[in-house]
Amino acid sequence: METNKNYPKSFSHIGITVPDIKAAVKFYSDVMGWYIIMEPSTVKKETDTAIGIMCIDVFGEDWESFEIAHMSTSDGIGIELFSFPNGVKEAPEFNPFNTGLFHFCIQDPDIETLVDKIVAAGGKQRMPIREYYPNDKPYKMCYVEDPFGIVFEVYTHSYELTYSSGAYAK
Repeated sequence: METNKNYPKSFSHIGITVPDIKAAVKFYSDVMGWYIIMEPSTVKKETDTAIGIMCIDVFGEDWESFEIAHMSTSDGIGIELFSFPNGVKEAPEFNPFNTGLFHFCIQDPDIETLVDKIVAAGGKQRMPIREYYPNDKPYKMCYVEDPFGIVFEVYTHSYELTYSSGAYAK
């Protein structure tokens, strides 16, 4: 058996730290339609459970507890929400020029309605909705911000269709 074969890995989930776990679950379920896999719960620093030990491995010793909730998108991508009692309660300054996670992107063919819902729920529209390839493909995109300051992007079509010479290309 060949062990060096390279194949595309699938995306499992993304972890997002939010200031208020209940408000975040409400926003992401009401506005984005994501469903709740695990309601918000508290994880405590302890060595009696696998999750306690794992969190000590990840976060170190300088914490006592945090809240966590698990959600999922329509295509099974997990959204893991964290809320820590300590730490800064606002998103860092948006600076895509620095190394690090820049944004994530979700997809909705009705981009106008979704952007309006995000704004109505306390988020922001960071730019006008734009056509990605005007006159070639009917694909649109827009950067937005959730009510907690987390920047993300909305596409009307899949990543593969958006960048390929496939559907609607001249």
